[in-house]
Amino acid sequence: MESLVGLAALIRAWRDRAAPAGPTARGRRAPGLRREELAQRAGLSVDYIIRLEQGRMRHPSPQVLGAIARALGLSSDETELLYRVVGLAAPRGPILRQVPDSVSRLTERLAAFPVAVYSADWWLLRWNARWAALLGDPADQTGRNRNLVWQVFTDDRRRVLPADRPLAEFQQALTADLRIAVAEHPEDTRVTGLATALRAASPLFAQQWTAGHTARHRTERKRVLHPDLGELHLDCDVLQSPDPAVNILVYSAPPGSADAALLERVLA
Repeated sequence: MESLVGLAALIRAWRDRAAPAGPTARGRRAPGLRREELAQRAGLSVDYIIRLEQGRMRHPSPQVLGAIARALGLSSDETELLYRVVGLAAPRGPILRQVPDSVSRLTERLAAFPVAVYSADWWLLRWNARWAALLGDPADQTGRNRNLVWQVFTDDRRRVLPADRPLAEFQQALTADLRIAVAEHPEDTRVTGLATALRAASPLFAQQWTAGHTARHRTERKRVLHPDLGELHLDCDVLQSPDPAVNILVYSAPPGSADAALLERVLA
């Protein structure tokens, strides 16, 4: 019941804040929209709005919530809150596949390390020269080969493997990321198409997708297989920028270690 009371209070507060329009807006004593005006804007009945504000409407649909959000002129953050108080996730627009200026500035300050930026659904967006020297130049990759999830599940010629946990656990983390991306961006045909193609191309991905297991990304050691210098054990940090959502990957090694010396030779 608590979430329903929260929903009712939110709608009343947002209705009081909303600006009425037209001749009826002049000379009224109470601020904001009347219930009748909200109902008309949202294409709902007045009785429905009353029951919603009284906490008697238990399961408003996503379509109804979307209509109310538009009628009240809610921001994207307010719309997300509206969905969440009834236990739903607000649908979002297409996934950002450009590197934000703030992230560009951050990666420039990390120029001493191999760094790459990925979208929320793991499409490679940008990399530096040190990344190319360590892992190969992504400029030679085309199509879905630019997507990390696709690479990990469909290409056995892996140059990077987890050092301290099974590969399957890392794959579960990527599967979980993609499932979240599909759920949050259902209208983004690029991510839904990728998930569909992966289910057809990889029996393991299809199994993990159906099972719904989750695993967390974390700072972890990676085994990097370099064609000239052999195997390096490096730390891989995943830095996440939540808004807009991108993933920043950085490879490094403890100063003074044998792996740091090898990494310097790779990057020289």
